[in-house]
Amino acid sequence: MMFKNYGLLGIEHLEREEIEKILELAFFYKDCIRKNIKKLSALKGKSVVNLFYEPSTRTKNSFELAAKYLGANVINFTTQGSSVQKGETLKDTVSTLTAMGIDAVIIRHNVSGTPMYLKKYINLPVINAGDGMHEHPTQALLDMMTVMEYKGTLKDLKIAIIGDIAHSRVAKSNLIGFSKMGAKVFVAGPSTLVPEAAKKFGAIISYNVKEAVKEADVVMGLRLQLERQKKNLFPSTGEYAKYYGINSTVLNLAKPNVLLLHPGPVNREVELTSEVMDGEKSCIGEQVTNGVAIRMAVLNLLIGGNEYEKAV
Repeated sequence: MMFKNYGLLGIEHLEREEIEKILELAFFYKDCIRKNIKKLSALKGKSVVNLFYEPSTRTKNSFELAAKYLGANVINFTTQGSSVQKGETLKDTVSTLTAMGIDAVIIRHNVSGTPMYLKKYINLPVINAGDGMHEHPTQALLDMMTVMEYKGTLKDLKIAIIGDIAHSRVAKSNLIGFSKMGAKVFVAGPSTLVPEAAKKFGAIISYNVKEAVKEADVVMGLRLQLERQKKNLFPSTGEYAKYYGINSTVLNLAKPNVLLLHPGPVNREVELTSEVMDGEKSCIGEQVTNGVAIRMAVLNLLIGGNEYEKAV
């Protein structure tokens, strides 16, 4: 696979066949998790570092569990209490960890392009766990896996992504990924949060949430990324919820068997009402489970050798 040569930097770098391979192996690992088989040996003797320069609950813990389920040693690095607070650069920090014998770097950073920058200096697989407003490839892969699980295919599905498109690395990775796999992706939200640039990745843009959601197979809400907004882009969260939030009235415009996704964390009663978030169409919990399986597949394909023979 081509991506074994450099790691997983973004969905934009993956071929369709590579996405299919990752999904196939992830379903295998999900079956292992369901059967409570969590002591595998595919990464026995390997060490990975979780290098998180931004807070994370789901992604960081998911990568840690995935690596441990496959038998790897895991270093969890955070800037607090590290030499970063003494002025050490990212390049020097990773060079130090590399000298300790790690086999892969998993990195989250608030600056777009950091994984690509890092890859120039180390001869190890780099896995992008979210960089600024650029990409979040494993989130898109787990979202595709969740939809595949329920729909059996991604081809010709209508996917509606609602909310803060402009600041969302999840939206970009999903837009690229679902489009590559043959789905039709609609994006909708306030005009200030839906950039025209989304069209170049194949998106169909709407500023009317009800129009975007109508007859959709999948509806994905996004977190309002207030920390990345440098000015007020909508009047208030109350008005946002009223006009762009996903509630039962909006969701009922989609197909009866619609799936509701959200990458989390969710601002309840803003992006989603509790009624739909906790409702029968919500797959948010399943997304979290699938995240571990996807990250197991990615780690094994990058540093584990023959994936199935070493999996059990």
